[in-house]
Amino acid sequence: MNKNEFKHWSEIKYLKDIVTNPLIEVGDYSYYSGYYDNYSFEDGCVRYLWGDEKSRSLFNPIEEFGWQIDRLIIGNYVCIAGGVVILMGGNNNHHSEWITVYPFVDQIKHSFEPKGDTIIESDAWIGMNAMIMPGVTIGEGAIVAAGSVITKDVAPYTIVGGNPAKEVKKRFSEEEIAKLKEIRWFDWKRESIEAATHLLSSSSIDELYEYYLREIKD
Repeated sequence: MNKNEFKHWSEIKYLKDIVTNPLIEVGDYSYYSGYYDNYSFEDGCVRYLWGDEKSRSLFNPIEEFGWQIDRLIIGNYVCIAGGVVILMGGNNNHHSEWITVYPFVDQIKHSFEPKGDTIIESDAWIGMNAMIMPGVTIGEGAIVAAGSVITKDVAPYTIVGGNPAKEVKKRFSEEEIAKLKEIRWFDWKRESIEAATHLLSSSSIDELYEYYLREIKD
């Protein structure tokens, strides 16, 4: 079976098992749930990012044009639902300040401008059919509501929704968020995480913080 093929809606694919593009960096246990779209992660969810096998065989804009291609960086334990679109560099060739936005072939090498890396930090959840525009950072523990369009950075542990997406609320208090940013549970060794799943799957940040001080922090 094709490693990108989904057999059922309940199936997920760990990104480390399916990503081949050298411009996509993925962390541990981050997954894509793409059954309803029938697209692979690199050929449907991620769009217009040079570096997949086919685009590498056609041309090399880094060597030929000297372009600096934006990267997609995904942390650990990120959840990406079906229908999500991560829009990368392809639209950077359309210039609103030029007379025409049409990308004439003989001007392509002059028209590209990098937007900056797109970053989805650890433990973020990207809801179904959300679109992430180029160059934004989605902070750790953030939640992007289904159908949202992300046009600017999302703060850690914040829920956003809408088009363009706006803050709905913080998931926790500022004091609790500070503790979570210190803990960074998603960077722990897997055995330490497995020993603390009962705490991670609760609302008791204080108990998790005590575990961190007792078992993790040097």
